[in-house]
Amino acid sequence: MPFINVKMTKEDGGATKEQKEQLAKELTDAFVKIFNRGQSSTVVLIEEVSTDNYAIAGETITNIRKKK
Repeated sequence: MPFINVKMTKEDGGATKEQKEQLAKELTDAFVKIFNRGQSSTVVLIEEVSTDNYAIAGETITNIRKKK
C-alpha cells in the first residue's frame, strides 16, 4: 500500500478542505502515473504543523518570522 506523507506549516488558518482534497487527488494521480500502482490503495496523509511547534537552530518559526 503506497503511503504519501505531506507535512507543511499551518499558515493563515491552514489549508482549506478543498485544497487538501485537490492535493490528495493530484498526488495520488501522479503516484499512479509514475509508479503504475493502484489508486484505490494509495493513502495520503496531510499534517499541518503549527509554526510554534517547528524550530530551526533552537528557535521557533513563529519567532524567526517575527524578525523579518
